Amino acid sequence: MRTLAVVGGGVIGLSVAWRAAESGWTVTLLDPAQGTGASWVAGGMLAPLSEGWPGEDGALEFGAASLARWPDFAARLRARTGADLFTATRTLTVALDAADAADLRTIADWVNARGHALQLLDRAGVRAAEPGLARTVRAGLLATSEPAVDNRALVTALHEASLAAGVEFRAEQVTALENLPHDRIVLAAGAAAAALWPGLPVRPVKGEILRLRRRPSAPVPPQGVIRARVHGRPIYLVPRADGIVLGATQYEQGFDTAVTVAGVRDLITDAEAILPGIGEYEFAEAAAGSRPGSPDSVPLIGYLDNRVIAATGHGRNGILGTPVTADAVLALLADTELPEAAPADPGRFARTVLADIRPARTDAPISPGGIR
Repeated sequence: MRTLAVVGGGVIGLSVAWRAAESGWTVTLLDPAQGTGASWVAGGMLAPLSEGWPGEDGALEFGAASLARWPDFAARLRARTGADLFTATRTLTVALDAADAADLRTIADWVNARGHALQLLDRAGVRAAEPGLARTVRAGLLATSEPAVDNRALVTALHEASLAAGVEFRAEQVTALENLPHDRIVLAAGAAAAALWPGLPVRPVKGEILRLRRRPSAPVPPQGVIRARVHGRPIYLVPRADGIVLGATQYEQGFDTAVTVAGVRDLITDAEAILPGIGEYEFAEAAAGSRPGSPDSVPLIGYLDNRVIAATGHGRNGILGTPVTADAVLALLADTELPEAAPADPGRFARTVLADIRPARTDAPISPGGIR
């Protein structure tokens, strides 16, 4: 029977392991701290349309393909585990000033011209959609096809489904891919992937998020995901059953996952500009993770040599990209290709960066993929 090693136990590694095991592979997943990395520190937004921007065709194409797969992916996972993953059914991006409102129009025009559906809202439309938002909000961009999922419920469900499918979990740190005896290897180690494949253009991007628990005196959470830019900083509020996930800062600081006072201050200050009264929520948790960034914000999914497949570089969109990544890797394991994953071909970068470089031994810790 064919054997597969999956290196990395975030949502990308878990989804690949689960699907490959169900397809007949004998799968071993290796991670010293499975499911505790950036996959655990995420908002769970599925918003490739709202984040679109002219010129970023590859990111839009890849994200939209994965978004279209999410209903079936979630239903399949629910059938195996009973997990109900969705926490919101829509995304509303809001603008506080004229410049941001103009950006919303730019996004809407560009995305809609590519066959998707975004709706511009004026002040009254924003208030009708989300009455609790600040009256200073002057415009909005509504995406009724962009939901959100509970990232922690997703990690738990994928682990359960993988176990049921026969995946073997080993809490081991991989130091050299060449030492693994398996027929194929999927490198899904997130921001740490470059430590196992020198030259792989993936880097850690720090992100801090807060989890806020609603108290009786606090305003109700938004009905959907709220995205905005305040003082030039992006922010999102994602509803949960018990409150709100508030994120996210973004820093190029390597593998630093310490939560800073400045990061917490900025998130809360910016959130109050969008949702007055959020200060009445209970401060439940602050956490940080390392997202795996790529040079063009599109993942790397494809063969690095005749045995190793990369599945990393998802940046802030690892939760979004989970279904299409699993499908793409399963296609590669079956010696075919998934057309929708073409923008993620590692070959778009210099061949000398990816091929013809032997994986080196390293003692760097391998942790789950970095996720938005």
